[in-house]
Amino acid sequence: MNLNATLFFQMIVFFVLGWFTMKFVWPPLTKAMDDRRQKIADGLAAAEKGKADLAQAQARVSLMEAASKTENHARLAEAEKQAAALIDQARREGEAEKARIVAQARQDALQEAQRVREGLRGEVAVLAVKGAEQILRREVDAKAHAELLDQLKAQL
Repeated sequence: MNLNATLFFQMIVFFVLGWFTMKFVWPPLTKAMDDRRQKIADGLAAAEKGKADLAQAQARVSLMEAASKTENHARLAEAEKQAAALIDQARREGEAEKARIVAQARQDALQEAQRVREGLRGEVAVLAVKGAEQILRREVDAKAHAELLDQLKAQL
């Protein structure tokens, strides 16, 4: 066979292959790369938004915890005032009655403090789960929700 004819046919085959590749192979490849690029960009944007949402949720939880602590301090102060009033009343009464009232006041103050602590633990647990729920953007099922609350109460 002639060398010129071989080169000519190889050029034709090369150009047909080039045309076929540009027409049928290249567009799906570029579309797939563009789609992948868009998914990555969307994922990065979602991650940034998630970080911002997490920061906002943490700020809200901190504010709510501070408000709860302030409220609990006010309750504790009120309980202490009531205990002081009961102690003053006991001083005016007899020594035996005094001892009983002081013991009762201390017991009431301890119970009130314990109740306030338990309430605060429950509120913090609910806030933590709500914050996590907002971050995850999905509802935790009731059983898992109750288990998480119990675990958080136990840890606090």
